[in-house]
Amino acid sequence: MFERALSSPADSLVLDLEDSVTPERKAAARGEVRDWLAGADFGGRERVVRINPSDGELWEEDLEVTMSAPPDAYMLPKVGGVADLVRVDERLSALEARAGVEPGRIGVIPIATETAEGLLRVSETARGPRVVALTWGAEDLSADLGASASRDADGRYLEVFRYARVMTLLASKAAGVQAIDGVYTDFRDTDGLRAEAGEAARMGFDGKLTIHPAQLESVNAAFSPSDEEVRESRELLAAFEKNRRAGRMAFSHKGRMVDVPHLNRALAILERAQRSG
Repeated sequence: MFERALSSPADSLVLDLEDSVTPERKAAARGEVRDWLAGADFGGRERVVRINPSDGELWEEDLEVTMSAPPDAYMLPKVGGVADLVRVDERLSALEARAGVEPGRIGVIPIATETAEGLLRVSETARGPRVVALTWGAEDLSADLGASASRDADGRYLEVFRYARVMTLLASKAAGVQAIDGVYTDFRDTDGLRAEAGEAARMGFDGKLTIHPAQLESVNAAFSPSDEEVRESRELLAAFEKNRRAGRMAFSHKGRMVDVPHLNRALAILERAQRSG
């Protein structure tokens, strides 16, 4: 799986020490992840390690072992609030100092809605120490709530899970960090994934977690502006420049009124297009 991931079109690779690893394999998995961090060519992809929850006994050893070859960020599951982030930040600061790493260089990506408590505190979590992005999860939240499902018969999220998704987006944007949409668990349902990823991109999410290489093409396409969007954005920027010289920042363009928010959206589309190549 590691070998296959290294040749994938993912922007970030998440090496998991939590739910995908059985209890008796935790120690061995730490060593394997450490070795991959130290020796593998990630080809510019961000290196993220998902550790165990910070209210348990495993997370400190996760950090201790993997910080010998520091990743770019740690993903922290089942976050209940800022106290969890402070605990991780304090330990990471000590390990950074020991490893000679610039203080605060290593980011944290909380999974902020896996518990009811975490969902209620998502806004404060987004502003916690080291947070560079925020994401959310429906499956663990479903278990915490005692819900029998997270989606309705048509595949749409039930209301409480829609709320978790929206609050993750709002909290991220308010805190100035990236908003990463949660996973689409049915990796065989390409149409459903395309629809959900497209919706997330239109809402303002910056990316989406995936659980299978087959999902990457659809997600990358959803978050990469189309040629038509790039062309229209360039035309709009040219129109703004022309009208700015005439002293106008609100004017009619192709039959609709446009002003500064439309300019900012066009700039964002072109920036995203540049980042995605």
